[in-house]
Amino acid sequence: MDRTQLGHEEVRAVRGVRTGVTVIVAVHSTARGPAIGGVRIKPYPSWRDGLDDVLRLSEAMTMKCALADLAHGGGKTVAVLPPDGVDPRRRTDLITDIAEAIDGFDGRYRCGPDIGSTPDDMSLIHRLARGNAFCRPEAEGGSGNSSAATARGVIAALRAGLRHRHGDDRVSGRRIGVIGYGHVGRLVAGELIRSGATVLITDVDSRLAGQAEAGGARWTTADLLTEELDVLVPAATGGLLTDRAARTCRAGLIVGPANNQLADDRAGVVLHERGITWVPDVLASIGGIVHAVSREETGLDDTATAARVDRIGEKTTALLAHAAEHRITPLAAARRMAAA
Repeated sequence: MDRTQLGHEEVRAVRGVRTGVTVIVAVHSTARGPAIGGVRIKPYPSWRDGLDDVLRLSEAMTMKCALADLAHGGGKTVAVLPPDGVDPRRRTDLITDIAEAIDGFDGRYRCGPDIGSTPDDMSLIHRLARGNAFCRPEAEGGSGNSSAATARGVIAALRAGLRHRHGDDRVSGRRIGVIGYGHVGRLVAGELIRSGATVLITDVDSRLAGQAEAGGARWTTADLLTEELDVLVPAATGGLLTDRAARTCRAGLIVGPANNQLADDRAGVVLHERGITWVPDVLASIGGIVHAVSREETGLDDTATAARVDRIGEKTTALLAHAAEHRITPLAAARRMAAA
């Protein structure tokens, strides 16, 4: 593909020889070091939709690595499943097809888990792609599941956002909505409930209602974008914050782990003009990659790694202060800081 038009260093799309599944790997930048980014395995309407996703996600990863001060650039893998998915009995074949696509980059791209992939999948990719996979199970020498670190970073960013808006980071008594009750969303919700917040949960999978309520949350089918909230936590897939959603949103602060939350830059401008504080997802969601790199490359222990993740709060404070001082959107501030 024409990388100059895409703005990426390299993009490859291959059809898996075992499963026939289209696997797309995008390397956005290796200027700071090898590209890193997760393996997303999910159905898409077409392979072109998967291509759009992998391009956006890999570009965002470059910003994440820069904001996290990591010696890496951005990359991503998307496996475009058919609407009915792939037979679970062919899981090994699917992961092998993905590993072969990653191995073709000769170490310029290292992957990790994302939607639809697991630490066990990373174990197989690590073995087949010459070690180019993060987050294998800890028993195998990896850093394990990164969800807890991602959630910890979101909480740090959320508290910084509260300080920016209210002068203190108190969570107790706040009304907070969480969209998405997956691995990270439920961890964020749990921490907020333990800290005394009233937490409303919504998810496309209504079967999760019992788990959410058992954990102390309130399950709702309401559109949390239009609910009066102190904080909205997007924890599902991206593109949630459209221009229309930005104009009707009633939360004072938006911060969460979902990638590519803004449908376009205009939505960020609308939020800014309406006085709603949005913490860019390229900062709020970096806890997982900070954890993986700190443990597996830098060799930090759990305590030092957690402290590094907690510094997401300081970075959030600096970003929001920069945006306020220069009267620009938080997204523009994130781009400036990433380019510095």
